Amino acid sequence: MKIEIQKGDITQVEVDAIVNAANSKLLGGGGVDGAIHRAAGKQLLEECKQLRETTHQDGLPAGQAVATDGYNLPARWVIHTVGPVFAKKTDRSDILASCYRESLRVADEIGATSVAFPAISAGIYGWPMDSATEIAVRTVQEADTSVETVIFVPFSQDAEEMFHEALGR
Repeated sequence: MKIEIQKGDITQVEVDAIVNAANSKLLGGGGVDGAIHRAAGKQLLEECKQLRETTHQDGLPAGQAVATDGYNLPARWVIHTVGPVFAKKTDRSDILASCYRESLRVADEIGATSVAFPAISAGIYGWPMDSATEIAVRTVQEADTSVETVIFVPFSQDAEEMFHEALGR
C-alpha cells in the first residue's frame, strides 16, 4: 500500500472515497463533518437521514463505519466513521484504531482502491495529535485491505508534521 500525506481540504482530494470524522447521529456537524456535508450537498444529508431511519436507527457507534455516495465531492463515496472522545483516564485507542480498520473494510466492500483520511478524533474530540497520528499510521500499515493508496489529509501544519513523524519521514 502507498501512503501519502497531503495537507489541505479533504473535500478537494481526488480519491475513490474520503473518510468523514462523523458524529454518531450522521446528520452533519462541525469541523471535517460539516465541511464534507457542505461540499457534498443536501443529498448527502438526505441519504444519512435514510440510514438513520433504516439500518442505523440508534446512530453509528464509535469505531464503526458506513458508506454513502459522495454527490458533489470529487470522491465517489464518503465513508463515515465515529471516533472516540479522548479521555485521560480511559484508554480508547482500540476504538480509534477500529475507525481506520472499519473504514478500510468498508472501502474494500464498495471497491474503493484509494482512500483519504482526516486525523480522526484529533479535532473537537480532543485526541492529542501525536497519539492520533501514530494510531492512524500504524493501523493503516497493519490493515489487511485491498486499498492501494491511503492519503492522510491533515488540516494544519502541526498535524502534517506529526503524520510525517509517525511515518518516519
